[in-house]
Amino acid sequence: MTYPDSYYRRTMADHTVRPSLAGNVDCDTVIIGGGLAGLTTALQLARGGQAVAVLEAESIGFGASGRNGGFVSPGYATGSAEIARIAGEDAARRLHLLSIEGMDFVRETIEALAIRDALPTRGITSVLRYADGASMKAHAEKMRRLYDYELDYLDRDQVRSVLKSDRYFQALRDRRAFHMHPLNYLRALAGEIERLGGLIYESSAVTKVVLDGAEKRVLTESGEVRARTVVFTTGGYTGSLHGRLKRAFLPIATYVMVSEEAPDLIASAIATADAIGDNRRAGDYYRVVDGGKRLLWGGRITTRAASTDALVRELRAEMVGTYPQLSGLKTELAWSGLMSYARHLMPQIGQMSPGVWYCTAFGGHGLNTTAIGGKVVAEGILGQSERYKFYQPFGLVWAGGLAGLAVAQLTYWKLQAQDWWRERAA
Repeated sequence: MTYPDSYYRRTMADHTVRPSLAGNVDCDTVIIGGGLAGLTTALQLARGGQAVAVLEAESIGFGASGRNGGFVSPGYATGSAEIARIAGEDAARRLHLLSIEGMDFVRETIEALAIRDALPTRGITSVLRYADGASMKAHAEKMRRLYDYELDYLDRDQVRSVLKSDRYFQALRDRRAFHMHPLNYLRALAGEIERLGGLIYESSAVTKVVLDGAEKRVLTESGEVRARTVVFTTGGYTGSLHGRLKRAFLPIATYVMVSEEAPDLIASAIATADAIGDNRRAGDYYRVVDGGKRLLWGGRITTRAASTDALVRELRAEMVGTYPQLSGLKTELAWSGLMSYARHLMPQIGQMSPGVWYCTAFGGHGLNTTAIGGKVVAEGILGQSERYKFYQPFGLVWAGGLAGLAVAQLTYWKLQAQDWWRERAA
């Protein structure tokens, strides 16, 4: 069982080891990638009566799906104005409704399957690092008017009563959003897929695909799956198996750390069970875990592999800069993970050719969008709907290769500078 040493790995509830593919398998749909997108697609297809097989190169949830911040809330990695500019106002509204549905799908799945080890906790608060209550109120009113979605406005005093920091000003609290243990959720999905008759193979990296003709062939070192339909659901760890797919997104690294047990010290700074995120493009996100005993803190992005130790020093500087009272809080564990980002910062969901589907590029807002992505792809395969077509304006555009990575890093630095000046002017 291959996982990075993370808080989620150490608190994993299910330790089932699944076999690698050996020999030949026939099924209706084969899914390449055992993360949240792949398993959600497989779950919905199995619920729809299909015979499915999932091929995972490492272990279920090895990538970003099993090592992220655990936030489940509506929205995408890019803003609604940019979505509307590309796809139109009506499409932007439909897409946001889908993002809400994706969040609700995760919650309903946890409830339906009684996934207690997912530890869902209601409440995500988005905070400003400069004073602009008017924009917060306007956004809350827009969500209420367009989507009948309620957000609670918190003024500066209300924010600082629970987040003991003078870096924060106003906030919006989302009561419907929640946070959870993503790896435990994911492994429970795998168990349900198998209960429904689906097959899951770990340590089964795909070496070749033959996608011409009605019957597709997907090969590993020790076996082959034949199916009418193939779904690519790989992310930041995608190799060179499918050139067009690999060229369509960039692998971006992010970093997470978990503190030692220090419940009283943590409570002196953070007096809420809500998950917290700030308004910066690549801002801090954090939440108390382990029943309030530890603090999980994430942030920072890099476009190439970087020293986790060095990035942890930056994360700690952010944490202590926000909460000086946590200067003595020790970091016990840290890890990184690769997310996949498309140039347009939207998920890439659709059909490349008859019987060949893709569902990927969920970086920055993955837990709700992987859910709705897997759901609409399954609906398309089963002939239940064509809702996947709402994502057509955001296709497999070339992400720019090495030049794209350089542009992404420069854009990140520019946004950081803008955030810095805005805070200093507050």
